[in-house]
Amino acid sequence: MLKTFRTTALAAIGGAMLFVTGAGADPLSDRINAGDPIRLGFATAIPWAYPGDGGEPLGFVNALTLVVLEEMGITNYEASVNEWAGLIPGLQANRYDIITGGMYILKSRCANINFSDPIGLFGDAFLVPAGNPKNIHTYQDIITTGAKLVTGAGFNTVEAAKKEGVPDSQMMLVAGEVEILAAMKAGRADAAVQTFFGAMEHVDKTDGQFEVTDPKDLPVWTQNWVGIGMRKADTEFLAAFNTAMAKVIGGEAWMAATAPYGYTKYQLPAADASTEFACTR
Repeated sequence: MLKTFRTTALAAIGGAMLFVTGAGADPLSDRINAGDPIRLGFATAIPWAYPGDGGEPLGFVNALTLVVLEEMGITNYEASVNEWAGLIPGLQANRYDIITGGMYILKSRCANINFSDPIGLFGDAFLVPAGNPKNIHTYQDIITTGAKLVTGAGFNTVEAAKKEGVPDSQMMLVAGEVEILAAMKAGRADAAVQTFFGAMEHVDKTDGQFEVTDPKDLPVWTQNWVGIGMRKADTEFLAAFNTAMAKVIGGEAWMAATAPYGYTKYQLPAADASTEFACTR
């Protein structure tokens, strides 16, 4: 699935050129210097990132990314909506320039792409039927009850479940958030594991049919920092993005842009949050 949305540049392209050190700095910087729009790649994962009715990039990760880009002088952009599992391959294939889907910074992903400095700390949770009839709070509960667990192909929760010992026979992998909810509503799974925000969005959509477990019930190591994904080649742009983000993160524009999606000061990363450290986990 691919949808594209183009904005009209609100500032001179020359403003966007100020952050690069010179021609040939990296492929993305060269594109922006040439006047091309920066292309945002994400999957539909409310409230992290999703397209509006006109294809415009919505969700708090897109919102905060646009705040950073504006700080850099970049206001010309396009949105590309894709399947979650295809986000990293799509970036590597140059179908878009940065991943704004709300991707956890994981060692396995750092081997293939670079990440910006962390934009927040987030945890996962289980989506279960109201009343939690199987009393599921942890991955060990999935194993002992024999429950069927659904999650998204390419989600960090696939690795987490396997690390906790959930056998493949108890796991169902689907394309993304929409398919997770469909599996739960159809009774094809007993529990879903996904980001806490994503699970809460499903509760809001189903009028009390489901509930969400406490993220703190899961191991501490399952809490992850999120970053904006970039190609390995675009190091100059990455450095400029991080510099601009340091100026606006947690500020008035950042918080105002993300507040409608439920992002709060509690999601802000600590001062010592490090992409380098997250990439070792």
